[in-house]
Amino acid sequence: VQLQASGGGLVQAGGSLRVSCLASGISVVTYDMGWYRQAPGKQRELVATLTGGGNTNYAAAVKGRFTISRDIAKNTVYLQMNSLKPEDTAVYYCNAQSMLVSSRNFWGQGTLVTVSS
Repeated sequence: VQLQASGGGLVQAGGSLRVSCLASGISVVTYDMGWYRQAPGKQRELVATLTGGGNTNYAAAVKGRFTISRDIAKNTVYLQMNSLKPEDTAVYYCNAQSMLVSSRNFWGQGTLVTVSS
């Protein structure tokens, strides 16, 4: 199983960025997919989730600015980030949790998003 995150970079405050998570070895429709982030010196936190059934959930800090989605044909999950703030600066990680087997949980390698003020 591999979760390949990409699309991070440097963006100015107020700008937009989209990060992607290409999954291999699993299907994004049988796993609950999530984006987490970890800022320097802070714990990893949940950003957004997309269940296999298509339901979404967002952290309060990003609600209304971020959108999680998927392309089933490409087996890829996206996180569209708009109105970015310096406090959104973090390494963003993709996560996959099996809907059937609780022990099957996988992490991607992370992609760095830096928002300058």
